[in-house]
Amino acid sequence: MRKYSFLFFLLLFVHTAFAGKEELSFRNPNLSPGQRAEMLLQKLSLEQKISLMTDVSQPVEDFEIKPYNWWNEALHGCARAGLATVFPQAIGMAASFDPLAVEKVFDAVSDETRAKHHLAKRNNEFNRYQGLTMWTPNVNIFRDPRWGRGQETYGEDPFLATQMGLAVVRGLQGPPDSRYDKLHACAKHFVVHSGPEKNRHAFDVSGISQKDLLETYFPAFEALVREGNVKEVMCAYNSFNGTPCCGSDQLLIQILRKEWGFDGIVVSDCGAIANFYNERGHKVNKDAVEASANGVRNGTDIECGSTYKALTDAVNKGLLSEEEIDISVMRILKARFELGEMDHDSLVSWASMPTSVIASAYHDSLALDIARKSIVLLSNKNNLLPLSANKGATIAVMGPNAHDSVMLWGNYNGTPPYTTTILQGIKQKLGPTDRLIYEKVSECISREVFESRFNTCSSEQGNGFSARYWNNPDCSGKPEVITNYSSPFQLCTSGATVFAPGISLSGFSAVYQTTFSATRDELVVLDLYVNGKGFIEVDGVVRKEFRCNHGARRTTLNLDVKTGKTYDIRIVFNQHTGDAQFNLDFGIKVPTDMNRSVSLVKDADIVIFVGGISPQLEGEEMKVDYPGFNNGDRTDIELPAVQREFLQKLKQAGKKVIFVNCSGSAIGLEPEQENCDAILQAWYPGQAGGRAVADIIFGDYNPTGKLPVTFYKNVTQLPGFDDYSMAGRTYRYLAEEPLFPFGFGLGYSEFSFGNALVSSSASTLKDSVRITIPIKNTGKRVGEELVQLYIRKLDSPDTAGSLRAFKRVSVSPGQSEQVVFNLSEKEFRFFDERSYSLVTVPGIYRIYYGNSSDPDNQKFTDVTIL
Repeated sequence: MRKYSFLFFLLLFVHTAFAGKEELSFRNPNLSPGQRAEMLLQKLSLEQKISLMTDVSQPVEDFEIKPYNWWNEALHGCARAGLATVFPQAIGMAASFDPLAVEKVFDAVSDETRAKHHLAKRNNEFNRYQGLTMWTPNVNIFRDPRWGRGQETYGEDPFLATQMGLAVVRGLQGPPDSRYDKLHACAKHFVVHSGPEKNRHAFDVSGISQKDLLETYFPAFEALVREGNVKEVMCAYNSFNGTPCCGSDQLLIQILRKEWGFDGIVVSDCGAIANFYNERGHKVNKDAVEASANGVRNGTDIECGSTYKALTDAVNKGLLSEEEIDISVMRILKARFELGEMDHDSLVSWASMPTSVIASAYHDSLALDIARKSIVLLSNKNNLLPLSANKGATIAVMGPNAHDSVMLWGNYNGTPPYTTTILQGIKQKLGPTDRLIYEKVSECISREVFESRFNTCSSEQGNGFSARYWNNPDCSGKPEVITNYSSPFQLCTSGATVFAPGISLSGFSAVYQTTFSATRDELVVLDLYVNGKGFIEVDGVVRKEFRCNHGARRTTLNLDVKTGKTYDIRIVFNQHTGDAQFNLDFGIKVPTDMNRSVSLVKDADIVIFVGGISPQLEGEEMKVDYPGFNNGDRTDIELPAVQREFLQKLKQAGKKVIFVNCSGSAIGLEPEQENCDAILQAWYPGQAGGRAVADIIFGDYNPTGKLPVTFYKNVTQLPGFDDYSMAGRTYRYLAEEPLFPFGFGLGYSEFSFGNALVSSSASTLKDSVRITIPIKNTGKRVGEELVQLYIRKLDSPDTAGSLRAFKRVSVSPGQSEQVVFNLSEKEFRFFDERSYSLVTVPGIYRIYYGNSSDPDNQKFTDVTIL
């Protein structure tokens, strides 16, 4: 009896001890995420709710809610979070026309992200780029090649963008029947958003026809919501019909939620709510209080920024009710429960993802596979390609992008374990009897080449630059490490790699110093590639400041030095956000000597010129000081003049030239089509890009890539950049002949298409239309062809069909395959003026089929929908 009395009093003590603490029933993992969110919501104060509504969500210690950062990136691999596999840029993956391969890529990306997240969580880190909510895919329509961020999209066609976007969502979010979502994807930027970058914070898109909205701008977003169950949507910076997109009842409530049934989170693009009232923005509200109320009331749940801190005042002033706050917070909490972020890792199967998956050999093989599939062979005169190695040939590799690893990474990228440049990939293919010549010739745009003078500088530690490091952000106290660099160096904290022994991965600072003694009057250049913030001093005067918020950027300082003078150079650097990066070189820019460069390759049998542009020229809201570029956008689309001129000289010298174009957008290559014997479009192909290009050049891979965008002849074929009407744009509405059409791409095999067999020439709306297309390999090697199917209503004013299906097929030489498509009513939907909606109406529809959108190379058959 005494034993049981003791037990009774022990239980009574435990119950009494915890009686004052509310039972945390929302912790019960057996309840649904919605039930748990509702229970927790009832416990939170207004201030606690509001603290959860920005991208940097604050902890709520009363309920053991950890901090959470909603901002993470996965455009083509885990981005800005250290070591990660870097796959080809999104536009390159679109050129694969292979949704299954893209899904595999993003399954790998989600593996790496989960492993990184749980490693950070075990280290009690909750920083940006460590969360489970990935702000990708970008399914905006690439309506104009001048848009610098078009490289982040899946091209100009709404059907292709839809299929690729759905594949990304499947890969990221994981199996729909999992207890916890693997990650959450985010469809962005909703909805009419594709430049210009320069005024995107105030730009108003208006006057778009309902036809363009429903047939072009909406489809990918609607499909990701309705079919893909995407968990987040990001609203855009610009206005739509006079209302900021992140404060648009029409877009975010009437269409997104009520019409499409979206029940996930709407997150603002970063700073978009502040644009409601600030000077550079839309100026529809007078201050942060009004703007925050405007954002929440019109459907934006999470703000990337700090304006929502004013929501307490908005509620107190009666501009917003707590019940309206609750609507957003309910979605936020539900999402966190869906991910298992609120639960102990022991309950979440994804938490066991090992760190060994990060940049693994298997993921590298996926990077190589998708890079090969992304590359498009645009021209191959007299079947110059593929080349044969070990034939005693002299091969010259030239051009500004031949040995540039950073170019291969694109933007919004991680840091790969290695990168094979195109020069290195070609070297690996050559046999012992082959000879290689390398010459950079010029930079992408400027008529010069950087020549390092690093070792002519001196510090108190020796030649080069001295370095001092502190484990604090303001260089205070005695430095922990003092060292010296005698040659150009590259430092990065990716993969938990410290700048110097004993120095932290974050919160550190550094000072780099040197003295340069000028031996002649010249212009010398301090060349930095940094992710961080700081400034450059010369002789004690601050000459330049830098601050990077969106990954690493190039920063240069030109010094006009005089003979006999010395210059004391001091660079202060602080880790700012994400991985710190600091690359430093010092030298002069040597003018390009084209005649000399041509003479160097006079004995070459083949010249492989690797040119184009780079992510340091086109991208998001950039400060690029070159003609032809404007804040990351382009003002023309032609190949930079210095490259065009040099290719002309090679032609005049009688050289056989293979041109490898690297870009995130369509380049006007009309003269190059004449001056070059073969042209490859390589995009920004990722860490394995050099191997992929070499595999195609030397025939170890039969190219299969197809253009996801139209390649125009020149900028005169384009309407105004700020005109969002689709008239005159893309393969569907371009009246003139393009240089290379959408869907185009050559291979080392040739195919012929037979006449299609249709299940019935007349079908009802309930029937599917079965179309069988014979395809034969008339070449000499096994190859893959992409069978493309386009549809238009015969009485439509549109003269071109719209892509509605595609399928890859591998065919052996001399063999034929029957490619079957089953077309549902959905594939025949077009804008109907009478109902003002997308519907399938009775009538005759023409089905075009072939290997591109080029009508001259298509066959067709007609069906009647009854």
